[in-house]
Amino acid sequence: MFWFWLILGIIVLFIIVKSIVIVNQYEGGLIFRLGRVVGKLKPGINIIIPFLDVPVKVDIRTRVTDVPPQEMITKDNAVVKVDAVVYYRVIDVEKAILEVEDYEYAIINLAQTTLRAIIGSMELDEVLNKREYINSKLLEILDRETDAWGVRIEKVEVKEIDPPEDIKNAMAQQMKAERLKRAAILEAEGEKQSRILRAEGIAESLRIEAEGQAKAIQIVAEAAREYFKDEAQLYKALEVANNVLKDNTKYVISENVLDVVKNFIKKDSA
Repeated sequence: MFWFWLILGIIVLFIIVKSIVIVNQYEGGLIFRLGRVVGKLKPGINIIIPFLDVPVKVDIRTRVTDVPPQEMITKDNAVVKVDAVVYYRVIDVEKAILEVEDYEYAIINLAQTTLRAIIGSMELDEVLNKREYINSKLLEILDRETDAWGVRIEKVEVKEIDPPEDIKNAMAQQMKAERLKRAAILEAEGEKQSRILRAEGIAESLRIEAEGQAKAIQIVAEAAREYFKDEAQLYKALEVANNVLKDNTKYVISENVLDVVKNFIKKDSA
């Protein structure tokens, strides 16, 4: 008798346990009774009929899945290896369970075929330079196609685009050439600026020397006029001084020293 009640109690406990389904806050689901949907699972404790009801739960959080890398042929017949990552969320539990057998597997395969079609419509340069376009186009198509499965595609990112080795080598050589070109331009600009600065320095030095020489000529003229009262003697002395300056100066003066002094004296006398 004891064993009877013990077995009966175990059976009752087992039935009670089987009749309780605990659903997390981030889950949803359906209750199938003899193959038909008879209700939805809600977060918390759900009571079902053991052995008749079958609960099916679905995670409704945002999930991420990798699209495995695969080789694709571009419009100009270049072979590239591309992989991606897809962020999605189940928004309709009933559709996700009833309309597709395995929505995650379906999303991965749909992403692969769609990505292959997008890459096949673009040339290699476009594939390498228009990653954002590929992302947006893939997101648009996936979100539209998965709507019937009760799934929302939130984000799609192409992780890596791997071109052939010869293309990568050519790109590396091009980058190296660009760096060398920029370095040569910078060096040339620096040399040009240096030459300009040196030329400006020499020009400024010559200007200062010329101004000093002109000032010296003016002082000499004034002193000569005071010393030589006779204008003829003055011109004779200036002519001798001018010849001495012409033989010894290291600068080229645009006007004859004698003419400069004569003009100065005439201007001063007037």
